[in-house]
Amino acid sequence: MTLTQLSAFVLVARLGSVKAAASALGVSEPAVSQALAALRRYLDDPLLTRSGNGMTMTPGGSRLLTIAAQMVSLGAEAESAVRSAQGAAEQLRLAAPSTIVEFVAGPLADAFTSRSAGTIEVSAGVSATAEMAVLVSQRLADLALGPYLGADRSLGLVSEPVFRCRLVVLASPEARFRGSPAQWPWLVEPAATDPGSDVSRLLRAVGVPESRLSVFPNQTAAWEAAGRGAGVAPGIAHLAVHQLRRRELHVLDVPGTPVDLCWHATTLAADRRSPATASLRHFLGTPEAMKLLRSPGAGVPPSRFRPPVYVTIWS
Repeated sequence: MTLTQLSAFVLVARLGSVKAAASALGVSEPAVSQALAALRRYLDDPLLTRSGNGMTMTPGGSRLLTIAAQMVSLGAEAESAVRSAQGAAEQLRLAAPSTIVEFVAGPLADAFTSRSAGTIEVSAGVSATAEMAVLVSQRLADLALGPYLGADRSLGLVSEPVFRCRLVVLASPEARFRGSPAQWPWLVEPAATDPGSDVSRLLRAVGVPESRLSVFPNQTAAWEAAGRGAGVAPGIAHLAVHQLRRRELHVLDVPGTPVDLCWHATTLAADRRSPATASLRHFLGTPEAMKLLRSPGAGVPPSRFRPPVYVTIWS
């Protein structure tokens, strides 16, 4: 029985499928299946069985979940303790939606790392909405920046508002679109395919069918296409400030918009989070951080969130 096997079990149980667990851990589905199979053999219990709504835990699986979650969390804590004793910089992992990683996470990480005089290093990666709470609760991520994640009290998370913004629909000032907004060409970044994302909720509210979507590798690429008149692109208004000032884009009046949003910082409870995580959480409330949140960077192509090494060595 290993930490990799327990990590696989916890994430499959929490997220409801092998596919979702593999995505959260950044490994292949066969790798998760193999780890889960090895744990089942070791404990001589199915632990999880497929059902119409995803996965159902056996009585043994239900008892194991709490213990396994604690062990995975302690494994992350142990890794951090050993690194600290060796004099290595403490690693903080930030999970966020793709737009935040593309425009905001880099400048925030650089500013915070500079304040820590190199004793703390921050990495950021894209995570789906459903994954974030589980990653933080298992110490696979230290802080999530994005949607509110405090609904499941059993995870022991604190999710606090840090920044308000607006979701709008953007297009070229010269472009003209006829008919219902649901039938316009919509140019979106990958988060639009995440059912829990703000953009996905907007698309459902407008009634946009999948056939009208064009998914671009990042938000900047989607906005560039919109600027050429290829369609309309949803986005966070203040992140598009440069394109709006240059009149490459303007805000369209679409029913249901603008959508008022609030980014939340989610961590473990104060008595369980690391000092470095507590320091980062405090930093997010400072005027320096607020300025960075309001003033987007140039836009860096976001990458997937990568958990600690010990849970990614299977693939």
